[in-house]
Amino acid sequence: MGSPFMLIKDEKVHEPEGLQFLAYTFASMTTLWIYDFACSFHEELTFLLRSRWTKVKGLYVIARYVPFLILITYQFCMFNSSTHLTDYALTYCASVYSTPNENPNKCHMVKIIYFFLSVISIACSEFLFLLRTYVLWNKNGIVLIAMLFIFSVVAVASIAVDVVTVDVSHVATNMMQGTQGCYRTLSGVQISITFLLLFGFQLGLALLTLIRAVQRWRAVNYPLYDVLVKHNIFYYTCGLLLSAINILTQTLLSKTAYPHVCEDFQFYLLAILATRMHLFLWQTDQQTHGSDTLVHIPMSDVSPADSMVTTV
Repeated sequence: MGSPFMLIKDEKVHEPEGLQFLAYTFASMTTLWIYDFACSFHEELTFLLRSRWTKVKGLYVIARYVPFLILITYQFCMFNSSTHLTDYALTYCASVYSTPNENPNKCHMVKIIYFFLSVISIACSEFLFLLRTYVLWNKNGIVLIAMLFIFSVVAVASIAVDVVTVDVSHVATNMMQGTQGCYRTLSGVQISITFLLLFGFQLGLALLTLIRAVQRWRAVNYPLYDVLVKHNIFYYTCGLLLSAINILTQTLLSKTAYPHVCEDFQFYLLAILATRMHLFLWQTDQQTHGSDTLVHIPMSDVSPADSMVTTV
């Protein structure tokens, strides 16, 4: 975040097809997010009004609504930037690629906003499933400490990579119309380190889930437990796949707009999955117990003193 910004008026930005693809993809992701919000509005409103406030609910709210702030950042760029696409008069704006009025200071500000909103979004989504894994391990303190330590290392390292290794960003000229915009010039290999760390973290949690599922697949026969395991496995499978795609695109296609498309897609999709799954889990628990806790899982075989374990 401490990187300088330079005004370079004679640098040309090529690959208009890539920029056009980025604009189309951004429009698609915006539509997907709005559609998902509209479809789940009633259930989500019921959850927000009827459930009690907990740390998990706070994570849900942040993971759910931070992407809206990212969308607002995009819209701010769109209505203030002079960088446009020729086809269908679509305005091209990606928060770290284009900035209002081609001002280096605004470019720097938008980049910071985008980065921290993205970190907050993915961190809350991952933390929701970290807590789920903690529950699957019957609130084992050692497992929790290990996961929190790795989570902290990944978060700090990701921020450090962006702060320390970021290159100079430019206000460059677009070849399509001769207009200017702010374009990120950070090496794709450097950015891929962040996704490599995220891949390792997700792989570790996925293995913990699988180990616990194998250990208890006969001992525990309970609908909510099955939901937790299935959700964890599906979420981590999607997360690992998207992280792997980002590693490859950042490394092999770093000079194009495609890596940025994959970044945004991962943030949006994981946020939707995490919040949707949490909402479904709460609804299932309501139908089973009529309670406002996250979920109840019987684990008498794990804790003989308690026939029921209430999660966070």
